[in-house]
Amino acid sequence: MKMKMRMLICVAAVLAVALCGCGGGSARGGEAITVGSKNYTENIIMAHMLADLIEEETGLPVVRKVNLGGSNVAWTALLNGDIQVMPDYTGTIVANYYQEPTGASRETLEKARELVSGDHVKALEAFGFNNTYTLAVTQETAEKYHLETFSDLVGVAGELILGCGFEFKDRPDGYPGVQAAYGMNFKEVKGMDHGLVYRSLAEGAVDVVDAYSTDGQISVYKLKILEDDLGFFPPYDCLPVVRQDVLEKHPEIEAALNKLAGKIDEATMQALNAKVDEDGMKAETVAHDFLYPKD
Repeated sequence: MKMKMRMLICVAAVLAVALCGCGGGSARGGEAITVGSKNYTENIIMAHMLADLIEEETGLPVVRKVNLGGSNVAWTALLNGDIQVMPDYTGTIVANYYQEPTGASRETLEKARELVSGDHVKALEAFGFNNTYTLAVTQETAEKYHLETFSDLVGVAGELILGCGFEFKDRPDGYPGVQAAYGMNFKEVKGMDHGLVYRSLAEGAVDVVDAYSTDGQISVYKLKILEDDLGFFPPYDCLPVVRQDVLEKHPEIEAALNKLAGKIDEATMQALNAKVDEDGMKAETVAHDFLYPKD
């Protein structure tokens, strides 16, 4: 009986050590800061950058919970305190979470800050890139239908299939909004994980895809980006959002994360995304190498 008890205690101790090591926590002690992300490459890369900055600049231990799910899933996790820091986008905050009208870049940023403050969240300084939604086609499709703008697409949309991420298919600032603003109605709309849309386009399964302006695959597949000539899509300036209670305990986090303010433009973010999606590098490696390049 005593032997069995000692074995149980040993097993419990091993499990405790294993659990403490899960999630990327640090052994430096103190309360861990949990950084989360949505379920696509760019947001995961940016979450790792935020985690690295907190670890390196403040010495606080960090737990990483990346690839949580879509925008609403990750946002709910932040509001619930399941995560405490994440990268997000001004247009998503204003138009999707709070369903308020957007404006120009600075106006949308200030409105996002005002809205999130009511939920005890602070939006910090923007990184410098605007990852707006757009629509893309192959060069062959663009030439066949003489496509340059969204308005050009309206007249032929009934012959074409749209492939888009599940969020874009349902969000008010996604296809439903585009459909209403332009009177654009496709023959069929196929919802899928955003990571599959470019492959589907290349294979001819769809004719038009939703795209983020910083997606690495845009250049890889040499796609034609159509102009949002009515200016439907709002600015999606990327920035860190942090729970206020965390900043009250650790104000040094704000200064650390703001070191990235204005440091990443669209071309740079597109290149970082391509390193993961096309070159097969790990998102955490791409993030760390950008922040702390090797000599």
